[in-house]
Amino acid sequence: MGHRLRLQGGAQTRLSLFVDTSVWSLALRRDAPPASATVLALMHALEAGETIVTTGLVLQELLQGFSGPKDRRAILDRFSALPLVVPDRQDHVEAAELRNHCRRRGVQIGTIDALLARLCIRDGLMMLTTDEDFRRVARLSALRLWRA
Repeated sequence: MGHRLRLQGGAQTRLSLFVDTSVWSLALRRDAPPASATVLALMHALEAGETIVTTGLVLQELLQGFSGPKDRRAILDRFSALPLVVPDRQDHVEAAELRNHCRRRGVQIGTIDALLARLCIRDGLMMLTTDEDFRRVARLSALRLWRA
């Protein structure tokens, strides 16, 4: 933690936690069980003042997964305060290499997941996720997962 990273607009900041779409989806659902370990971890991180970051892909996935103007507005409002990590050309190259590395070892990950993992690795971010694919990637790479 405490790494400097590039944000939208070229700003730099100290960041620690990247929350995956899977956790945000649970946290934002009205019918989500409040005792979910990852949602509780997110709540504790927020209460502890951890800096939480996102990327445009996570925001897009959330907006695609919730319907209605009220949900859209709530997501945009909540995410407007979060620093946005922006991939560059090299991140896409490294994400492809990470995906190929995992595939050669029998682990299939999607294009977006490879890019999200790459951004976390690049900036030394811990990832909070419920997605088992990221657990497999972490065993084969420098990806660090937040313990929920």
